[in-house]
Order: sequence, then C-alpha cells, then structure tokens
Amino acid sequence: MKIKIENLTKNFISKKSFFGKPLSYVHAVDNVSLDIFKGETLGIVGESGCGKSTLGRSILRLTEPTSGKVIYDKTDLVSLSKEDMRQMRKRLQLVFQDPYASLNPRMTVKDLIKAPLDVFNIGNESERMEKVFQIMKQVGLTEEQLNRYPHEFSGGQRQRIVIARAIILDPEFVVCDEPVSALDVSVRSQVLNLLNTLQKEKNLTYMFISHDLSVVKYISDRIAVMY
Repeated sequence: MKIKIENLTKNFISKKSFFGKPLSYVHAVDNVSLDIFKGETLGIVGESGCGKSTLGRSILRLTEPTSGKVIYDKTDLVSLSKEDMRQMRKRLQLVFQDPYASLNPRMTVKDLIKAPLDVFNIGNESERMEKVFQIMKQVGLTEEQLNRYPHEFSGGQRQRIVIARAIILDPEFVVCDEPVSALDVSVRSQVLNLLNTLQKEKNLTYMFISHDLSVVKYISDRIAVMY
C-alpha cells in the first residue's frame, strides 16, 4: 500500500465581485506531488502559513482539493463520492493539533473514544466497550477515567484521547497535524514515543506535520519541505 499524491492543489477564494464571481485566490497548496510508503513516517516541515495543514486535510478530503489526485490502494480519493469517501475514512484518520478544541467538552472519554464505532455501526455495545478498554490501555489511559470529561485531563492526556479515537477503527494511514505543538516540552516525548509504539504494533503509516525540526528529525523516516 502506497499513497501517491499527484499535483494536488487547493485554492481559496480571497476576493469576490459584487455578483459573487471570484476575483482572486490564495494558493494554499500548489501542485504538490509526493509518495508515502507503507509503514513509514513522512515528516512535512515548513514555516507557518505554507500550507502544511491544508495539504493534510486535502489528502483526507476534509478540505476539498481544487485539483490533483490522491491515489490510495489504486483508488483516486479525489474522485470518490461523499458516501464512498465516508466509508474510506475507516482507513484514513487525523490527529488534530489542539486536543482540547477537537474534543466535545460535553462528552465523556468513553463516548468520545467509542464515537467512531457508533458512527460506522461496528459491533454491539459490549464489543464496542471491549474495544474502548483495549485502546485506552494501549494509549496509557485507565478504565477509572472512562466517565470523566476532557476538562478533567492534562494536555498530554487529552492528546492520548484524541489518538485513541483516531486509531480505534484500526486505520492504515494517519495524518498527525502538529500533534505535540500544543503540549508542554516535558510531555512531547511521551506522546511521540506513544505514536512510535502504536506504529510498530499496528503497522501504521504516518504523515507527520510540524514546524519543529527536532521533533520531525526524531520521528520521521523521510522529510519533505514545503515553501
């Protein structure tokens, strides 16, 4: 399994005429082509505003690309219908930058981690809870924390919840969008080591986005630079 990105472009309309016709665009991602091989971590580095996060979100079609192809398992993700892409999301996941902003504050840890299983109607309730217990143990959380809410956790623990939610469907490819930039320096190495451990255990493929060169050097097999 290889992900092949061909001339991926994303333009945002920056100015419209009185009648709504686009007058100018911001070229967030401009003709990016690269390969990501199975089981590796490809680091994406670049200064703020160069389009790293937009590239990651465009690959997963959380942001719709303007043009280009994303070939995954011989399928062009860009050409898929919304329902087909929805089914493909079981295999493609995202770890967000800000763990607090990406977790619903009104949901317990149990419901947050179990949500993907509910959405795709995987297993019965007892099977889902068994999977939740298993994933929580893998990411370093305990069963006693099941009914707590996100505000009761530290930043590092919240990011473990986000990672658990991302991998509970057993995906093959995960985009990590600056997953440690919002964390204390002392906690970053713990989360990076967790990502490394999960990659080996589950044979995951990562695109790891960051502006921190030392972090990218530590976790990446190859590095691509965006300007």
